[in-house]
Amino acid sequence: MNTIVRPALMLCGLLSLLTGLVYPAAVTAVAGWVFPAQAAGSLILADGAVAGSRLIGQAFEDPRHFWGRPSATAPQPYNGAASSGSNLGPLNPALAEAVQARVQRLRAADPGNPAPVPADLVQASGSGLDPHISPAAAAYQIGRIARLRGIAPAALESLVAAHTEGRQWGLFGEPRVHVLALNRALDERFPVEGR
Repeated sequence: MNTIVRPALMLCGLLSLLTGLVYPAAVTAVAGWVFPAQAAGSLILADGAVAGSRLIGQAFEDPRHFWGRPSATAPQPYNGAASSGSNLGPLNPALAEAVQARVQRLRAADPGNPAPVPADLVQASGSGLDPHISPAAAAYQIGRIARLRGIAPAALESLVAAHTEGRQWGLFGEPRVHVLALNRALDERFPVEGR
């Protein structure tokens, strides 16, 4: 029996050491060397301080900013430690109520906008962390922001166009706008007094 148990325990210990410590440490070291920004969290820095991440959205409540996609994470929006959707099915009345409340909030913030509300402004993503909105969602908000900041809509249109990312490698996904990057550029180009 000792001839079977001892080699089995030794092999288990060796494989645990290799797959539990050596391999993860090697992969982490190589990732940090080859992809330093991504390995550090794809952080966005502003004046030497972390302003956010390229991978995780942020909640913008000020109507003078572009609003991102709703987040269903708990206990606060865009909680990276609790990535999840709402798990509400399409026939669930709570989902319809949440979407309707979001539409009403958008309409109340910009009552003169008769355009249909883009779906990504009222429906949370599957992860609840999406940092992007569609160009249509950004365009929907231009009138509100231009009015509240006292700037020409054409200036915002060009800002949105400059921050619209194309399909990944020209093939995958849809064009998108990174909300944090857009709002940072908006504040730099058109600062709000008192901020």
